[in-house]
Amino acid sequence: MTDVLIVGGGGAGLTASILLSQLGIDTVLVNARPSTSALPKAHYLNQRTMEIFRDLGIADEVYERGTPPHQMSHTAWYAGLRGDDPDCGRQFGKLECWGAGGQNPAWAAASACLPANLPQIRLEPILKQRAEELGDVRFNHDVIGISQDDGVTATILDKNTGETYEIKARYLLGCDGGRTVGPALGVTMEGHRDVARVVTFHLTADLSKWAQDPEVLIRWLCLPHMGLGGVLAPAGPTRWGPDSEEWIFHLNYLPDDERALDDAAVEADLRKALGIDAYEIHMITRWSIEGVVADRFRDGHVFLLGDAAHRHPPTGGLGLNAAVQDAHNLCWKLAAVLNGQSTDALLDTYEPERKPTTARNVQRAVENAVNHLVTTQQLGISPENTADQNWAALRNVWSDGQRVIASQSMEFDEHNVEYGYTYESDAIVSDWTEPEHNPDPIRLYQPSTRPGHPLPHAWLGDGVPVMDLVRPGRFLLIAGEQGHDWLAAAAKAAADLDVPVDAVRIGHLDGDHLDPRSQWARHRGITDRGAILVRPDRFVAWRSTGETAEPAAELVDTLTRILGR
Repeated sequence: MTDVLIVGGGGAGLTASILLSQLGIDTVLVNARPSTSALPKAHYLNQRTMEIFRDLGIADEVYERGTPPHQMSHTAWYAGLRGDDPDCGRQFGKLECWGAGGQNPAWAAASACLPANLPQIRLEPILKQRAEELGDVRFNHDVIGISQDDGVTATILDKNTGETYEIKARYLLGCDGGRTVGPALGVTMEGHRDVARVVTFHLTADLSKWAQDPEVLIRWLCLPHMGLGGVLAPAGPTRWGPDSEEWIFHLNYLPDDERALDDAAVEADLRKALGIDAYEIHMITRWSIEGVVADRFRDGHVFLLGDAAHRHPPTGGLGLNAAVQDAHNLCWKLAAVLNGQSTDALLDTYEPERKPTTARNVQRAVENAVNHLVTTQQLGISPENTADQNWAALRNVWSDGQRVIASQSMEFDEHNVEYGYTYESDAIVSDWTEPEHNPDPIRLYQPSTRPGHPLPHAWLGDGVPVMDLVRPGRFLLIAGEQGHDWLAAAAKAAADLDVPVDAVRIGHLDGDHLDPRSQWARHRGITDRGAILVRPDRFVAWRSTGETAEPAAELVDTLTRILGR
């Protein structure tokens, strides 16, 4: 018997295992494969994910092993990589990407954490090691049957020995990419399928002579001699930029192009696309671009996370990040229920919070993918043209290339999509204020303490970011300088309800933590006698702009509503 059975050892499952172990919840994780993923995909880790990894205790290692910030500050478009034409390899467009390595002030002001870049094949072993330090992790163990009654019973095949056994759990998390758990429950995936076919090569090659521009992370290659487009990105493992030892190259095919199924044909296309002969291919993978969302994220005692609940095109790098953030949303709620602090009703808020958020992510990723197709059309590249016609079309945009690719900022600067998403559910107590108008809800993240918003970032006078005041599994009440009554109320509410609540005052001149640059005051949205309540996942659950007559009663009522009591 265990509290939570986690099926799947990818980003969502391993994150959930670590979070629940840190909260004192007994878990077992089983994974059908004998090892972590060998697929060279899912490399971009956004600010929200890096905040969560900071909680897990792995952020420093991810930053250390990943791409240095100055080598992931831009993305650029090129006329191929290497070839006989004198213009081959020419850069004709360049954009800042994902906060420009910390140089974009808006991104630097949003979080204590910069984005990172580390391919999934290098990230998952870090997560797995941390999960094994804290909990029961079993790779090469496959779930072959699931039934539900007052909990979940799973039949598991130990593929090392051939023996089967059962695990009874209060709850099960399906983090298996939709392989077993969702289909067993009759869950269906809805959305866009077969948008395009992609062949991905993971290879070792020395591209330093041609992949110039060390600040560029992702290179979009227009291939006039083929009428196709490709995507090239470094994969480390110890060097990045032009000197990267390994590379990932994606070559796009139409859904009905049979060449994509032939290894010899796609390798010939690889040589033709990159113009090189010296390389070692580690793996060729084929996949279809799709954007789908599960019809439900909960079925009784079972929850779906990550690719089991939503699958994204890679454009924008939202998939793995959403998987990690699914776990962050759900795990504190599971702990609250299992520890008797909340009723099961709190778990009903997982789907209304995460499904709209991830559905928006999927839609954004599809729009980003379509925008790349539109950009290619604007450049005049087509497989139906001759090489000379494609080169002529591309040369026509040399002077205007930056304008043609400018719309791609919708992918590489979608800060509000990555970081500013908000929640509405029974675990959020509305203050009935109208959301602030956002002139660009894709690119512009606007910090706010309106309930449902992520906790705004501020560096406090002691060098501590506000996010660090939220401790694992605990609510945090933040009051203004004169909010002493709120602190006393928080202590009483915590005692009356047996719920962990920390409380602090933050002010410019007085408080438990000082705000010398008025960073917190700029976004706090309350007076010096007001307060906000922050959930354990660092989303604002409630706020009072000023003092009230009975603060303790208001906090008790608020926590009771949030926890479904």
